[in-house]
Amino acid sequence: MPGIHFGVTIPQIKRTWDEAKASAREFEAMGFDSLWACDHLYGPQSPRIPILEAWSLVAAVAAITTRVEIGTLVTPAGMRNPAHLGKVIATIDNIAGGRIVPGLGAGWMPREFTDFGVPFHPIGARMRQLQETIQLLRAMWTEPEVTIEGEFVSVHNLVCEPKPLRRPPLLIGGAGEKVLLRIAARHADIWNNLAAHQHALPRKIEILRQHCQSVGRDPAEITISQQCLVVIAPDEAAAQPMIETARTIFGGHMGDPTGPLAITGSPARVREQIQRHIDLGCTMFIIEFFGRDTREPARLFAETVMPAFK
Repeated sequence: MPGIHFGVTIPQIKRTWDEAKASAREFEAMGFDSLWACDHLYGPQSPRIPILEAWSLVAAVAAITTRVEIGTLVTPAGMRNPAHLGKVIATIDNIAGGRIVPGLGAGWMPREFTDFGVPFHPIGARMRQLQETIQLLRAMWTEPEVTIEGEFVSVHNLVCEPKPLRRPPLLIGGAGEKVLLRIAARHADIWNNLAAHQHALPRKIEILRQHCQSVGRDPAEITISQQCLVVIAPDEAAAQPMIETARTIFGGHMGDPTGPLAITGSPARVREQIQRHIDLGCTMFIIEFFGRDTREPARLFAETVMPAFK
């Protein structure tokens, strides 16, 4: 079954670079298609939770891997100077040999903006900021010189050299039905549904397709991706206590591990749930494995689940 993509998140929160490095190398060796860093400047639960900065981590992982694509899930458009961000991504893509997938969104944690001296605008303004950032990045990576005078982006005679080695495919992440999904319909190469909205994936896909129709785009041009918590164990009996623990630890942030589309349980159950996503049109999975050392469940997944879809 060609075209099914399995990505995995790099250990990043309360983890050292040595742990992230070892995991990234092993995930690549296991056969995963991509590696992902969450782009937060603070841990989601508290500013005091240690977390490695995403684009620094992506650059380091790019230098120690050879095959996997590497991306962010997702970079808030207004959290950094957008022109500088575009230059950073172009440079890292050169380091990676053309393997970077920039993930973009609007952001939702005010303090990781304001504590770093960046304004956190109301949601409507953040959506306009996202659109202007997309316009800027695409122009920086393709045009000799860029001038834009927008509401949030202002550059004059901007040059970005070297360019990325390929046209970086843009992932746009989020679940907002009126604005975010319309932006994705117009601009995304990949749309990623948040784990918290995994249960609503069928509705979100249908709304994305409606937006594609309204903006005159073929929905087949957009890869459907699902951020997902995967709890996997050799059998259902071993999986059940892990599922309950995952529900307690993650709450709703990573969705309901017992929900209708939850990817949890034995390898057979996990394969069934992945097929349910594929039947809906989702062909890309960005996985957060449950476990202190996520290499262990990742290895079980790679050995017992991935071969059924490759």
